Amino acid sequence: MHSIYERIEYLIKQQGLTKKAFSEQLNISTGNMGDWKRGKSTPGTHKLIEIAAFFKVSLDWLILGKQNAGTLKESGEDYFFGQIGQLNCQTDELLPKEKEFIKEYIEFTEYRKRKADGDFSHE
Repeated sequence: MHSIYERIEYLIKQQGLTKKAFSEQLNISTGNMGDWKRGKSTPGTHKLIEIAAFFKVSLDWLILGKQNAGTLKESGEDYFFGQIGQLNCQTDELLPKEKEFIKEYIEFTEYRKRKADGDFSHE
């Protein structure tokens, strides 16, 4: 499964749902589903979060097709950060699409935080 759509389709089949039932439950138009299938577009950040929660799968798997390497446990060590304090746990270079998704996700989470705090001065 190389695309987000293929993984979504797989999850739909695994749950024994029809695409129509899935679309109705998550308020997704058939046009959007068709665009995802053709690779014309992909689900937005908020919809990916909803889909991952609906099927109880990780965003890593849904977006990238990667399984979690395992659970990290607190040990007091700097297991995520190198000496200069930057994230240093990625073994493969991210694709441009993956980098763009991460940027979009960060912007979305910042928006949600501002919305929750009632701060709309950045819009």
